[in-house]
Amino acid sequence: MQAKALILAAGAGTRMKSEKPKVAHEVLGKPLVRWVIDAARDAGITEVVTVLGHKADQVEPLVTDTTVVFQEQRLGTGHAVNAARDAFANDGAVVPGSLVVLSGDCPLITPETIAALVETRESTDAAVVVLTMDMDDPTGYGRIIRDADDAVARIVEQKDCTPEEAAVTECNAGFYCFDTPALFEALSHVSNNNAQGEYYLTDVLEICRNAGRKVLAYKTADAEEAMGVNSRVQLSQATRAMQHRINTRHMMAGVTMMDPTTVWIGPDVRIENDVELLPQVMLMGATTIGRDSVIGPNTRLTDTVVGCGCKVDETVAIEAQIDDGASTGPRAYLRPQAHLCKNAKAGTHVEIKKSTIGEGSKVPHLSYIGDTEMGAGVNIGAGSITCNYDGVNKHKTVIGDNVFVGSDTMMVAPVTIGEGAVIGASSCITHDVAPDALALERSEQREIPNWAPKHLEKLKAQKEASKTQQ
Repeated sequence: MQAKALILAAGAGTRMKSEKPKVAHEVLGKPLVRWVIDAARDAGITEVVTVLGHKADQVEPLVTDTTVVFQEQRLGTGHAVNAARDAFANDGAVVPGSLVVLSGDCPLITPETIAALVETRESTDAAVVVLTMDMDDPTGYGRIIRDADDAVARIVEQKDCTPEEAAVTECNAGFYCFDTPALFEALSHVSNNNAQGEYYLTDVLEICRNAGRKVLAYKTADAEEAMGVNSRVQLSQATRAMQHRINTRHMMAGVTMMDPTTVWIGPDVRIENDVELLPQVMLMGATTIGRDSVIGPNTRLTDTVVGCGCKVDETVAIEAQIDDGASTGPRAYLRPQAHLCKNAKAGTHVEIKKSTIGEGSKVPHLSYIGDTEMGAGVNIGAGSITCNYDGVNKHKTVIGDNVFVGSDTMMVAPVTIGEGAVIGASSCITHDVAPDALALERSEQREIPNWAPKHLEKLKAQKEASKTQQ
């Protein structure tokens, strides 16, 4: 496909009530404009130009893989397209070919529809093919006005409609495929004599038609594709629509969801078949899930790799790795560079950061493990922590294979515990422990006979004395 794409992303989006430009708002963790760019790429278009305007400094980092042009004054869609003319010219002459014009605030457009627009234009040599849709309530959309032969005559914007035109239900979806030279020739004749005082891209259709060129419509069967995001309400609607689309694709590929309406999956997540996703699961970023794993309920994984046959219950994991057969939760927190090796466990109320938990090792409950290299077959008792931070620097703890750490133990890094060692409960380990040794660190226990009743009587007497003084 030789077509090029132009994405309009200069608008302010005032109805979003936001300091952030509209196209930078996200659907399932991905900015609106990125959905449109990626759809164009997936349709086979390699050259993409993006028109920026409002708060361009915030949008430009999102579109670095495109050619960026700036619309200094925002005087309508026709003006925005014309601002990009030089990007499609060589030595001042517009290069022949197809140009797809897309809206940067419409994340639901599909690669298949973009490709169909191009194929329709190129197979008919039309000046323009416009994407249209039938709407039960067309309010706010430009109307497609057809002639007696049912061909597209023009597009009339909502504010310029007569009562008869306003009753038309076929609407402009805001996506076009143009013959590039015909587009820019027509734009030179577009005026701003309308209710908005703007240069409408839609006027190009009537100009091309009057010049004797074909103006065609490609009607989508799914009006949802053209859903624009102009408010927070519409953002939520687009997010819900994309959730349904993504979840359906995964379920068709063999993923089980008890309640798909409560499962949220980002566009770059990869899930193998025979995975079960329980309610209130959120999978974002470059997360991958291996087959036969059960995720959830109440779990959020971001940029996390989960192997096969894992159980991830009530877990938050960010940039973590969970190998085959490992389990986490309930209520576990895996921070960046946490790595649970095969069949390892991070249990209830456990936090792990930048640490490797060796094969078959267990951190069952109420523990913090940070900056630690743990071998295989280790058992960490409840309430144990690695003290890795001295207020300035982070230090490393090394725990050898088959170490047993008793409950309520503090391991003060830097420290190494040798293979097979046993640490007595309630110890504070500040020095290295030799392999197979028993390490204990406790104060001597003292006991005072019959102390409790005497102490209680003393407290009661003090209380009575206080009442008498009052």
